[in-house]
Amino acid sequence: MLNRNHHHFRLGNWCQTFVGTLVCLGCWGQLPSVANPASAAPVVTQQPAPASQPAPASQSAPNPDDSLDLSPEIINGSPVLQKWRKGIPDVLDEIRNDPSFRTRVKVGYSQYPSTAQTGGLHLAVDDVFFGRSGFAASANYNSGGSRSAYGVDAQYYLLPLGGYINIAPIVGFRHLQTDKYNRDGLNLGLKLMLVPSRGGGADIALSQSWVGLGSSTETGLTTLSVGYALTNHLRLSTDIQQQNAKENYDSRVGIGVEWMP
Repeated sequence: MLNRNHHHFRLGNWCQTFVGTLVCLGCWGQLPSVANPASAAPVVTQQPAPASQPAPASQSAPNPDDSLDLSPEIINGSPVLQKWRKGIPDVLDEIRNDPSFRTRVKVGYSQYPSTAQTGGLHLAVDDVFFGRSGFAASANYNSGGSRSAYGVDAQYYLLPLGGYINIAPIVGFRHLQTDKYNRDGLNLGLKLMLVPSRGGGADIALSQSWVGLGSSTETGLTTLSVGYALTNHLRLSTDIQQQNAKENYDSRVGIGVEWMP
């Protein structure tokens, strides 16, 4: 009896094992393909690398002359165009440091209406600047008959040099000679510059100074000068001067040619 039961127990266990195996085999066929690592790897399609585009050919810098619809004569005759062709200037720096009026070397004829219309020679150098500062020097000489005068002055322009108006104190030495008196002494005064056209095109200078200021021989000098450019380096100029002393009132009128370096 025991053996029979034991036989039935072993047979039952074997049947359960066989059925379980069949069930496992059926489940294995239904498993998704992800169970296979090789089949689970995603398929990556490699895109071909884009063909490199050829670099555009370098373009040569444009010629400044091609952008100006002007004749070479006009370009060569214009300092402003030539300056801008080289590069854009620093306008603010020019206004502060580049004088709107230039150094002038003058030679001309003078006439003395108060001295029997005597004629003579007039020489001058105006506004020789020291670097890019407001300091400048001037010198002049005129002579005719019994009249003569010469002197050297230093000016310091108080306003930006590139402006259309400027003012400067004058300190210098002056010699004055007429048929009535003879003066030597310190020359002190003020100078006003008006510049309608920058770069030497046109300017007006008005100065008032005194030789021997405050002394018994004080002599006042009032001078008005006007210059107008004919070319980039050549100008016509005229000046009128009134010389006031206790002994006499004298006048001078001059016309000349100025060269601007």
